[in-house]
Amino acid sequence: MATATRTAVINDPVGIHARPASQFAKAAMASGCTVTLRKQPDAHKVNASSILSIMGLGITRGDTIEIEVEGNDAQAVADILVATITASE
Repeated sequence: MATATRTAVINDPVGIHARPASQFAKAAMASGCTVTLRKQPDAHKVNASSILSIMGLGITRGDTIEIEVEGNDAQAVADILVATITASE
């Protein structure tokens, strides 16, 4: 099974709030892959298909996040998820 990891810096002035968390969770779920998210440098990974788990990370402007994707087309899915989380900025 393929694995891909991407990092992104959050530039949205309010960080990851309900709307981007919802969009990201829906995209992660629709991908058919196992997707985890963590705020660096924390080691705690959360299920990226859960809006509440994403919001529970407390991601604010300037934070770096790590997206890990496992499954078919992991590289392409990871790129799409980075675009999804940064699109609202």
